[in-house]
Amino acid sequence: MDLLIASIILLCYLLSFAIFIRAILSWFSIRPDNPVLRFLDEITDPILSPLRRIVPQTGGIDFTPMAAILLLFYVIPRLLTMLLNAL
Repeated sequence: MDLLIASIILLCYLLSFAIFIRAILSWFSIRPDNPVLRFLDEITDPILSPLRRIVPQTGGIDFTPMAAILLLFYVIPRLLTMLLNAL
């Protein structure tokens, strides 16, 4: 069970890193058919797309990556810890 929890937490950290890289790459003019950008889009879109419906854009700035990273870094590991303690 601990291995499963550790794997999920590692996955959260890796997804957070991928979202961070995608946000940084959005500052540069990279062609959308770039393989790295397409790979990052495929990995991060399942997390970012639902959040874009919830998090409003403020002045043309997309805060969705920051909200997703906060969710992955803080909320999910703590929920997993509470679940583990409840069992």
